[in-house]
Amino acid sequence: MNARRIDRFRVWPGRLAFTVTLAMAGLVATNAAAETLQKEDQRGKQVREQAADRAESPASADDVQQELDELRRRLGLLAAEVERLRSGEAPAPERTFTEERRRALGVAPSAAAAYRSPGGVTFAGYGEMLFENFDADDQRGAGGPRASQLDFLRHIFYVGYRFDDRFLFNAEIEIEQANEISVEFAYVDYLLNDALTIRGGMVLVPLGLVNEFHEPTVFLGARRPQTERRIIPTTWRKNGVGVLGSAGPIAYRAYLLNGLAATGFSAQGLRGGRQKGSRALAGDFGFAGRFDVTPTPGVFVGAGLFTGGADHGQLSLDGRTLGVGTTIVELHGQAQVRGFDLRALYARASLSDVAALNTALGFDGVGISDTMQGGYVQIGYDVLSQFSRRIGMTPYYRWERLNTQSDVPTGFLADLSQDGTFHTFGVEVRPRQGIVVKSDYEWLRNAARTGRNQFNLSLGYAF
Repeated sequence: MNARRIDRFRVWPGRLAFTVTLAMAGLVATNAAAETLQKEDQRGKQVREQAADRAESPASADDVQQELDELRRRLGLLAAEVERLRSGEAPAPERTFTEERRRALGVAPSAAAAYRSPGGVTFAGYGEMLFENFDADDQRGAGGPRASQLDFLRHIFYVGYRFDDRFLFNAEIEIEQANEISVEFAYVDYLLNDALTIRGGMVLVPLGLVNEFHEPTVFLGARRPQTERRIIPTTWRKNGVGVLGSAGPIAYRAYLLNGLAATGFSAQGLRGGRQKGSRALAGDFGFAGRFDVTPTPGVFVGAGLFTGGADHGQLSLDGRTLGVGTTIVELHGQAQVRGFDLRALYARASLSDVAALNTALGFDGVGISDTMQGGYVQIGYDVLSQFSRRIGMTPYYRWERLNTQSDVPTGFLADLSQDGTFHTFGVEVRPRQGIVVKSDYEWLRNAARTGRNQFNLSLGYAF
C-alpha cells in the first residue's frame, strides 16, 4: 500500500466511530421521543375513557377538553424538539424586550413590533384625526371669526422584517392629510448587542420627547407642543448612519446626517428646513446626538444636540458664499409613576450668518432670528390608574413659552406674534389600550396681542 492508502485506513476508523456515535445519539433521541409520545397517547386514552364516564357533567367535559388541548400543545412542542434534535439545530436564543430597551432604540410602542418579533414580517400602525374650533376674536377682541377645521392628520403603516437575530429592517409609511404619501423613516439595524446597534437609512432625529415617540397614544394633548414643532421640527427625519445602545441606566444615540436647508427657515421657526429625505441637499452634513439616564423605571432625564451647516453652498450674497450653521440644544425629562405623567423640555436654536441669510432670501423688515428658544412643563394624572390598567382617564395641563424671534439681527424687526405663551388644559380618555380620545382648550397670549384661543378634539389609535 502506498502512504495515501495507509493514511485513509488510519482516518477511516475515526470517521466510522464519529458517524456511529451520531447515529446512536439520533436513535436514542428518537426512541426517547417515541416512548414519550406513546406515554402521552396512553394518557390521552385514559382521559378519553374518563371523559366517557363523566359525559353527563358539562363542567367535567370542559375540564377534559382543556386537558386534551394541553396534551396537544405538549405533543406539538415535543415534535418540534425531536425535529430540532434530528436536524442538529441549536436552540433559539431567548429574547427579552423591556420598556427601557425600546426607548433606548428610539422607537414608539407600535413601531417596536419588528423588535419584538422572533423573525419574518411584522405589521403595525397608528393614526389620528383632529378637530379645531377657534374663538371668534383674538385677544384684542378683533380679527373676525375663523373657520373650524376637521383634519384627518395622518394614518401610518409600520412594516418591518427581521432577517435574523442581528439584522432588522423597520419603516414607517405615512398618509398625511388623507392624500399625501411619504416615508417617515426606513432603516436597517445591525444589532450587535444591547450596548451597540449600527443603523443606516432614513432615521428620526433623536431630539426632544415627541419626535421619536410621536404616536398619539404616547403624548398628552390633542396637538403636539409648539416647541417641538417649530424649534425641534417634529416629525423630523434625516438620511444618514449612526450608532445607538445602552449600558445600565444610560442610553445613547449618535448619527451623521445631511443638514437642514436654510432656504426653508422663517420667522416662525425651522420647520420648513427639514427636507424630509427626498432629494435632500447634502452639501452640508450635521451631527445629532442624545443621551438619557434612567435612574428608575418610568423616569428619565437627558439632553440632545444637533449641529451642522444649512446652506449647502447654494446661497451667496455680493459674491460671497454664505456659511449658515444651525445648532439645536435641548434638555428633557419625563416621569410616569403611580398614575402621574410629568414632562418638561427646553430647546434653544442658534443660527449663524443670519443677517446675510435674510437679505439673500429677500426678507424685508421681519426676518429669521439668530436665536430661537422655547420650553414647556406638563402634568397629568390618570384618575383610574389605581383601579384599572385597561382603561384610563387623564386630566392634564401644559404651560409652554415660545419665542422664535429672541434675537433678530440688526436692521430687521422682531415679529411679536411669535413671542407667545400657551396654556392648555384638557382630558385624555382611553377606553382600552390602543385607542385614545383627547379634548382640550388652548389659551394663547402673544406680544402682538393677536393670540387666538381654540378648542381641540382628537381621536387616535395605535396597534
